[in-house]
Amino acid sequence: MKIKKAELKKTLRLLSLTILISIILVGYSVIINLQAQEKPASTAATQSLLQLLSLEVSPESIDYVQNKTQFQLHTLLTEQRHPRTWNLSERIKTDIPAGLNMLFSVDEDILSRLEELASSPEVLFQLISEIKDTILSGKRIYIYGCGATGRLAKQMESTFWRPFWNGLKQDKIIWSKIEKHLGPDIADRLTGEMTGGDRALISSLEGFEDLQLIGRLQLLDHGIKKGDLVIAVTEGGETSSVIGTILAALEQWQNASDYRPELSRKKLYFVYNNPDERLRSFDRSRAVIEEPGITKINLTTGPMAINGSTRMQATTIETYVIGASLQAAVYELLTGCLTQKELLRAGFTRKYDLVEALKDFSQLLSRVKNTIPHLAVWTELEARTYAENRFSTYLAQKGLITVFIDSTERSPTFRLFPLDTVNEPARKCWIQVWTPTRDKSQAWLSFLGRPFRGLEESFYRPAFEEKVTDPYLQQAALESLKKASNHQQDLYDFSFSEFNLKNRGPRPGDLGVVVTLSPEESELLDGSSSFVQFIKLFLKNQARVVILSVNDLNEKRTAELERKLQLFYQQDLIEKPKFLTSVALSIAKENDPFLLKQNVGLKMLLNAHSTAVMARLGRVIGNTMTNVSPSNLKLIGRATYLIQSHVNDCLRQPDWIKKYGQRPPVTYGEANAVLFDSIAFLKDKQTIAGQTAEVALSIIRILESLRQRRGVSNEEALALLQEIGLADYLSKAVN
Repeated sequence: MKIKKAELKKTLRLLSLTILISIILVGYSVIINLQAQEKPASTAATQSLLQLLSLEVSPESIDYVQNKTQFQLHTLLTEQRHPRTWNLSERIKTDIPAGLNMLFSVDEDILSRLEELASSPEVLFQLISEIKDTILSGKRIYIYGCGATGRLAKQMESTFWRPFWNGLKQDKIIWSKIEKHLGPDIADRLTGEMTGGDRALISSLEGFEDLQLIGRLQLLDHGIKKGDLVIAVTEGGETSSVIGTILAALEQWQNASDYRPELSRKKLYFVYNNPDERLRSFDRSRAVIEEPGITKINLTTGPMAINGSTRMQATTIETYVIGASLQAAVYELLTGCLTQKELLRAGFTRKYDLVEALKDFSQLLSRVKNTIPHLAVWTELEARTYAENRFSTYLAQKGLITVFIDSTERSPTFRLFPLDTVNEPARKCWIQVWTPTRDKSQAWLSFLGRPFRGLEESFYRPAFEEKVTDPYLQQAALESLKKASNHQQDLYDFSFSEFNLKNRGPRPGDLGVVVTLSPEESELLDGSSSFVQFIKLFLKNQARVVILSVNDLNEKRTAELERKLQLFYQQDLIEKPKFLTSVALSIAKENDPFLLKQNVGLKMLLNAHSTAVMARLGRVIGNTMTNVSPSNLKLIGRATYLIQSHVNDCLRQPDWIKKYGQRPPVTYGEANAVLFDSIAFLKDKQTIAGQTAEVALSIIRILESLRQRRGVSNEEALALLQEIGLADYLSKAVN
């Protein structure tokens, strides 16, 4: 009986086990069937992005990700998104004044940093003292930068230093004293140089920025020696060519038998805009930051209004601080040889106080913000001009360099065609800049205040061939060297002359912009002036005109100028009364003979205006530089990070997950591989792709491939991009 019970229990256990197995198998079968129905989605989710795209990673991408980590700068503060402008592109399409106010609000970060400097100005006092000592000892000042800070360096020489001294030559009594005290060559004793020389004012020269070597070579080329004062300026604190410059200058001191860092740091300055702790992870930056023989001036303000757009707040504060320091030193130099009345004639109405100048930025920013209502009208007008496939022409004289800098910096920031050469059969670049001269050679001379300076191939080529070991960088540098010679000046004509009137003159629907600085506003009512001729020419040809007057008029006199302008051009405005728009920026020039404040105010206004125009046209997404041109190692890193962050933002959205499922975030390496594939695809397709940005193409290609669960080609992605644009695509992709 016991045996039968045991057998029964055994049978029941086997039966239970069989039933359990059957249930499991049935459940497993159901799961398999469900998975079979969803097989395409599952495959896409588990398949890597590069497999989905059938994309083989290029050697350039592998090299960049594995070996160029020192140029992957997305951790820097200047590369982050500013919370105040997070939704700029959406806001500015419906409310331009609000968008402009967002942009100017980030300039308040400059004000905060300048207030800190004003409370602890010792490092700037040292700089002022050493500028003075350098000039009195017969030595030279060398200011060097790259990109936006390179243009800053040019501005220090050609907008502030040279025009000031050349202006004093007109006063024979004053000039005779200056010659005796400071030397007849005082105007030549400050050199502003940028990576690539004067040609780089037009556009960056690929490969140069990434080489410390070129900074060293340019220092040597200019004959800068131990005892000269060197100011190396970099927006982010990591630019190789700028670091190469300051380290080469340091070595001149270190090679002396009596080297003492406390002496070299009085003559060597490194100016930058990122926190030290973020820069120390980059070897080249750390080499400068931790060097006791170099004085560091850290002007960190925070993220830019557009992520990575250091032409804005970073370069603004650097321009203001270095310009104010130079002007303070000049005042002290002149007190050694001029009387109070002569100082007044030179433009100094009282003692030039650096701390006071730093604090004055608050009023300067307030004046710029006051232009928003009128500026918004201009912004809408210029954006509409480009949207209708028309062009703009800017005319400037005293404000030429500031205007020119903003116009050329639009190209790499927003992926536009660079300035047209004289060989272009028709206009491609949306903007051109003219100045009242008879021909191109006079235009360059008016621009720079001296002859054009290019790079001599015989000096630079042997060093590039011998010392640049990276094949990509060497090839890029050698190609750019061909575009940096003195002959390049012949390719560009900025003159308000017969050649440009015939080949680049105004057409119906175009926009003409006149920019004046004090006291040029009086010429707006002088029938013989170039400004009036320009305005009448554009109105006659059915082109709209904007007059931007940067002056030191009070509110009453500004309103009076506006009324006079409308009356003066009344006959030209018959049947087109809205074709003339005026914007007035009132900034006092008292005790500011460099016109530093007017130029910095003009810079901030133009930076905000041009950014707002491009945001209106969809060339900014949120506050990110999605149309950046990946023309050097730093910008390749920025482009990669933008692709990765925008794609992953979409993949995290609940609506995306609901529609297309969840998948792992796109990696930095995957984003970089797609970017390099986009670069290769667009390289020879300018006639088809035009000003298409690699970042935008890559984002659409990745997201559309994930959405369709198949590899979308570059051609398909380009067609989508050209049809609806990145902004609308992203909006529809997650909604």
